[in-house]
Amino acid sequence: MRLLKAEPPAPVKSLEELFAIAHAMEEEAAARYAEIARRMRQEGNPSIAEVFERLSADEKGHLDSVVYWSEREKGKAPDPTQIRWKIPETFDDEGAATTDPRLLSAYRTFSMAVRNEERAFAFWAYVSAHAESQDVRRAAETMAHEELGHVATLRRARRKAFHSERSGAAGQRSRTEAQDTGHLERRLAELLESLADTAAPGEQAWLRELAGEARGHAEELAGAPLAISASGSPASIPDDPVALAELLTERYLEAADHLRDEEAVARAQAYAARAINRLAWLRADLPEISAHRGHA
Repeated sequence: MRLLKAEPPAPVKSLEELFAIAHAMEEEAAARYAEIARRMRQEGNPSIAEVFERLSADEKGHLDSVVYWSEREKGKAPDPTQIRWKIPETFDDEGAATTDPRLLSAYRTFSMAVRNEERAFAFWAYVSAHAESQDVRRAAETMAHEELGHVATLRRARRKAFHSERSGAAGQRSRTEAQDTGHLERRLAELLESLADTAAPGEQAWLRELAGEARGHAEELAGAPLAISASGSPASIPDDPVALAELLTERYLEAADHLRDEEAVARAQAYAARAINRLAWLRADLPEISAHRGHA
């Protein structure tokens, strides 16, 4: 079961245990989607907040179904004390909880949700295959079948988001530029230079140094392109240096993970190392610079 990060350490022994596990899994997903939705609203991305709110509501619906099933079969709600071992992780927000909200899209969000449901399906398929009793096997098969239904629903939503995000000629130019890593580096340099123009003397030097590094990256990539995936590109280029630096960091890390040529991997890793340092500096120092500008 390669979708699972780890296999269950033992068979599920009873329906009570199965219901408790299902309840815990659905509850975690609902809570984590809801928390990300709250962050999206607080940080100014209401459209993506709505997507996560929808996902959370769907998981709460699944949660209610598990409670109803448990009460119908066993006369009581799921009991968490019935779980005998740590449940393998099937939920992964893939960095959504910490990613800058402007870098998230509906397509990326639904893609993450699809993978979570696929892992849940794999989990229940494993439980069914290793069940020691017919009632547990049948219940696990039902759970697996329901997860497949969730996968199909989310895939349709993802496909709709894909076409929606790529429709319209007006947004295509911006998207093409957002897919060009060299263009992103040049844009970051421009933003940093603009900040340096109004920064305090002690801050100007390092902002211009970072801008020069970004321009150097852009020139290197123009002269010797690196095959960097633009998956999950935003519809437009972020106008915030931290968001843009984070996007570039993700690009280089993804390239380092997926490239096969040793020289290309080494280049991607070098870019990634510099991008990580750059992002750390910007996250630490830009709020202070912004505050200084606000009082100037």
